[in-house]
Amino acid sequence: MTKHEHQTTHERSDRSRWIALYVLCTGMLMIVLDVTVVNVALPSIQDDLGFSTSSLAWVVNAYLIAFGGLLLLAGRFGDLIGRRSVFLAGLAVFTTASLLCGVAQSQGLLVAARFVQGIGGALTSAVILGMIVTMFPEPREQAKAIGVYAFVASAGGSVGLLAGGVLTQSINWHWIFFINLPIGVATAVATSRLIDRDKGIGLGAGADIPGAALITSALMLGVYTIVKPAAEKGWGAGETLALGAVAIALLVAFVAREATARTPLIPLRIFRSRTVSGANLIQVLSVAGMFGMFFLGSLYMQRVLGYDALQIGLAFLPVTIVMGTLSIRYSERLVMRLGARRTLVPGLALIALALVLFAQAPVDGTYTTHVLPVMLLLGTGAGLAFPALMTLAMSGATRGDAGLASGLVNTTAQVGGALGLAVLATLSTSRSDKLIHHGESTASALTSGYHLAFWIAAVLVAAAIVVALTVLEPAGVVVLAAQDDREPAGAEAAYSEAA
Repeated sequence: MTKHEHQTTHERSDRSRWIALYVLCTGMLMIVLDVTVVNVALPSIQDDLGFSTSSLAWVVNAYLIAFGGLLLLAGRFGDLIGRRSVFLAGLAVFTTASLLCGVAQSQGLLVAARFVQGIGGALTSAVILGMIVTMFPEPREQAKAIGVYAFVASAGGSVGLLAGGVLTQSINWHWIFFINLPIGVATAVATSRLIDRDKGIGLGAGADIPGAALITSALMLGVYTIVKPAAEKGWGAGETLALGAVAIALLVAFVAREATARTPLIPLRIFRSRTVSGANLIQVLSVAGMFGMFFLGSLYMQRVLGYDALQIGLAFLPVTIVMGTLSIRYSERLVMRLGARRTLVPGLALIALALVLFAQAPVDGTYTTHVLPVMLLLGTGAGLAFPALMTLAMSGATRGDAGLASGLVNTTAQVGGALGLAVLATLSTSRSDKLIHHGESTASALTSGYHLAFWIAAVLVAAAIVVALTVLEPAGVVVLAAQDDREPAGAEAAYSEAA
């Protein structure tokens, strides 16, 4: 082969990898969009199918319980039987369930289909990050690829608000599910053509059935406790405490099982790295603050400022634009120049500042003065923080554990989101109800409740900054050891040399 032919082949292969990345991110975007698209359409679904206010929550909760409960298991199965196979299986389940959601004419069918959709979402999203870091082992390319992924994973929610508003208002709520059909099919076809089949390390290397049952039960019960009794009856209610205790007991039993199992589902060695453990803890705290802000910020704009669904989607659009610009064009350069830790901390500080500003928004607030600055700060902060955080969270895994690490990243994001939403929404509602009971106007009471939630969200992000400064390794970034299955020290050396 001539030098020119070799260069042409390399360029074609390189182009195929980046196209494959965009295909994977399209699959992720479909999963992320689905959550917020449904939130916007809930009032229409309630009117059409006759849901009560309490039963309507199960349209969201059924999905969250399956999704949050299965992410770790799905990620590990990707390592064992091949991530491409798990990704394609997830797409098939998610797309089929979307069709069932779209044609649903009864409450039972819609809730059941949403549960199945959650299973498909877990299978699809749990392995994507693991596939990306093994496709892009070179540190600079990996940082750029993770930036694209982080943008899609983080900004997709605000795109979903806009898409949900457009589809629900211009057609009907059924189309928020039907839109997934062509996307799912096209993504599956492109994946089959562009991404090579990976063999996995084999079921014998980690088919820990008792461990799988324990962790899946613990996560599903934990998510159920958060979204049902904790949100409805309070954190101190007997049912909440009892179910929470059972979930914790199952989690303890799982850890004990993994410490002694010959072929554990989740090798505990992945937590030896302070960077990996710290990054996942930071993700729980920061996503808890961000997720609650998006949900309650939407309510502030709807109930206090009087925005409709489409206006709310447009209001969040600057977050997406700024985050996308930073994640795709600049985050990779900053991570390579400064290190992930030094990029992460200023990003988290900007997110905390945005939340503090939102906690000052008045009853008669205007978009340009009280909302837009918050959106710009959030977009900038998230565009800096989340690509760096993804890099750190994937840093300690070997090639054989990449799916597990990817599932862990997604799991901590979901747990953080569910915890944040439940805690902030419960405290906000409680404060607003109390003020209304004491004679304050509804708008003023609601605003005060949202302010409390935004202050707590800011404290959570501040706690994430403390963890970043005290727990993360000063070196700041370790890139996945995608070249072999050795311990992560090899990757740390690779980064030091590249930097």
